[in-house]
Amino acid sequence: MPSHLSADRTAAQPPRRGTVDALISQTRRLRGEVDAVRREAPADHTDPQGRWQRALCNLALHQLSDLDEHLAQLRDGPPPAPVQPAAGSAVPPAPRRGSLLSRVGSAEWNLLTDEASWSGELYQILGRDPAAAPLTLDELPSVVLDEDRPMLTAMVTNCLIDAKPIDGEFRIARPDGGMRTVHMMGEPVLDAEGSTASMWAVLRDISELRLSQRTVSETRDSLQRERQIELAEHRLTVEPMEDVLPPWRDSLRLPRRGPGTLDLATHYLPSTTGALTGGDWHDALELPDGDTLLSVGDLTGHGVAVTSGMPLLLGTLRGMAVTGTQPGRLLSLLNQLLDASVQPTLAGAVCCRYRPETRTLSWAQAGHPAPLLFRNGTGRALAAPDGVLLGATSGAVYGQAEEPLEEGDLLLLRTDGLVPRRRGTAAAQRLLDLAPRFDGAPTARDCVRMVVEEFGETEREDDACVLIARVGS
Repeated sequence: MPSHLSADRTAAQPPRRGTVDALISQTRRLRGEVDAVRREAPADHTDPQGRWQRALCNLALHQLSDLDEHLAQLRDGPPPAPVQPAAGSAVPPAPRRGSLLSRVGSAEWNLLTDEASWSGELYQILGRDPAAAPLTLDELPSVVLDEDRPMLTAMVTNCLIDAKPIDGEFRIARPDGGMRTVHMMGEPVLDAEGSTASMWAVLRDISELRLSQRTVSETRDSLQRERQIELAEHRLTVEPMEDVLPPWRDSLRLPRRGPGTLDLATHYLPSTTGALTGGDWHDALELPDGDTLLSVGDLTGHGVAVTSGMPLLLGTLRGMAVTGTQPGRLLSLLNQLLDASVQPTLAGAVCCRYRPETRTLSWAQAGHPAPLLFRNGTGRALAAPDGVLLGATSGAVYGQAEEPLEEGDLLLLRTDGLVPRRRGTAAAQRLLDLAPRFDGAPTARDCVRMVVEEFGETEREDDACVLIARVGS
């Protein structure tokens, strides 16, 4: 094949071998590091962010592998000039498919003789019989997709007439029905008078590269859509909670008049893992007879379906408490409600009714952590009456317990996620260890602040809430 150099230029000296070897080493080391990152990416194909991360790593590996082979060619020099096979002769073995050599071919078109010369790799890229004559410049557009032909024609025309270099890509249709994306770079070859005598080009099959880039783009778009959906669902889940849960943020005293009032404070701690909002609630309500209703609970699951069901459950709980229904009977009725629901739902709850005249707490629980009672610098969990999760079984009966309280006593009600990675007695003990600090706190709000300082910054998979009530004089 004729030299791919203009007549008025001299050949450049090849780069020093040691310099290229160093670049190859750096490229391979970087490729290994990227591959390690790819292996660490989440393998869950249902996770949009994980798919996007893996697609980016695959694209980077694809490009680094090509760079490695490019540098190796630069170090080793150009391959031997291919020999065009005669008709009927054996075709030399093609380079291994997927290697850089199999994806890069070259061609030269002589404008004076109208002859074309192709490398064997170009025949393979275009899917043509190596025994067939190479396509001339006039014939080349016949294998290009209709919508890409104007761009190819413009590049070739600018090269031949204005001596502009070619640099662009187009899609070709192969005889076997496949389609490939080809990147073409070329220059005019000038004769001694400065006229264009021929045109040479290097054509590279970049189909896999473009596929990797499309995968990155699609997974990025999928991730963005997923985040938009999460934001929309977050608004749909948070707004009902804000409408239903108590609006007060500072300490509250209930009942508002009379002896034995409770100093109340609450706090909600969201999940730190990006999960959707759950169905946790906390509530305090002064009842018509002067008693105070305290409750915390958690609907199983996350998202709109859960948080939209929470207002119904909490509204029903309040309504029955206003009629004088005691905690044990109240949970039985809530269980019937959930059992009859069209969409099965489970919920854990603690329901307390505090009578200020006698400082007596009547309470029941449905598969939920028992209240913690702190007194004189020590704490304990209240002995829990019988009770299964709401909605778990038809006709469930819930026991009820009574606990006499004293001035200065402190009650702590919470949902399961308050102490991350701890459940049952282990979680309760972590909270009971705060007893000496609670004993010196002047208000319920100060006690809540201590809980948040202890557990609020810890990574949690679930949201949680805490309600603290201190018995006053």
